Amino acid sequence: MLGAAIVLALVAFAVFGPLAAHHGPLQSDFVRGVSPSGTPVGPNADFPLGADRLFRDEFARLAVAGRLSLFIAVAATSIASALGAAVGIVAGWYEGSRVPVDGALMRFADVMLAFPFLMLVMAIGAALDRTSAITILVTLGATGWLGIARILRAKTMQVRGLEYVEASRALGQSTPRVMMKHVLPNIAGPLVVTATVMVAQMVVADSVLSYLGVGIAPPTPTWGRMLFESQDDVMSSPWLFAAPATAILLAVWGFNMLGEGLRDALDPRET
Repeated sequence: MLGAAIVLALVAFAVFGPLAAHHGPLQSDFVRGVSPSGTPVGPNADFPLGADRLFRDEFARLAVAGRLSLFIAVAATSIASALGAAVGIVAGWYEGSRVPVDGALMRFADVMLAFPFLMLVMAIGAALDRTSAITILVTLGATGWLGIARILRAKTMQVRGLEYVEASRALGQSTPRVMMKHVLPNIAGPLVVTATVMVAQMVVADSVLSYLGVGIAPPTPTWGRMLFESQDDVMSSPWLFAAPATAILLAVWGFNMLGEGLRDALDPRET
């Protein structure tokens, strides 16, 4: 419940936050955004989270960055879940058969898992000449399906031996129909739980890419880029660093707790 509340609050902030802001995320205010000493103003009525070095509204930038980061995380997770489900079901179904599908798919997954996820994503991101939200989410989705595939492979191996699955095969139903009608609904619970937790991982991965400069290019705000731009002002303007750091922390915490809650609700035997 708490995880769901945090996630809903972040989504509401990302959707309605820019509407409540007094300035646009790319708009510099050289009148109200400048303090008497010539530095960016701190939190006040016009700038709830202060202004950055270019006198832009940190609140508006944080909300727009949240909208982009959450969209990339959810879209990348959807791609990874679809790929992982397809590979996991096929590999689990043909495990132990004469068709060498399982061995080929799992060996490929093992090779990919040998590379740290963030290192692999950063290498692909650095190889792209120009990154956009689409290229980032496709990159994250295409490299994030490995863990899901292994989990669903094990679940598929359990389901395929159930009596009603054997009965469906004996009645002459095709393999794709059995997979869609009987296997997929029975592994949907673990898939939903794993995908929910993976959204948190995608938020971190997207933030790391932006922080290291291989994510979406400025001036488009992202949580990782906002961390990078504010790291030199931690002592003088700590709120500039604390705002994106807190947003990332809440997103990771919220989606992880939501995933744990869904696991307890969908599969009480594993609590």
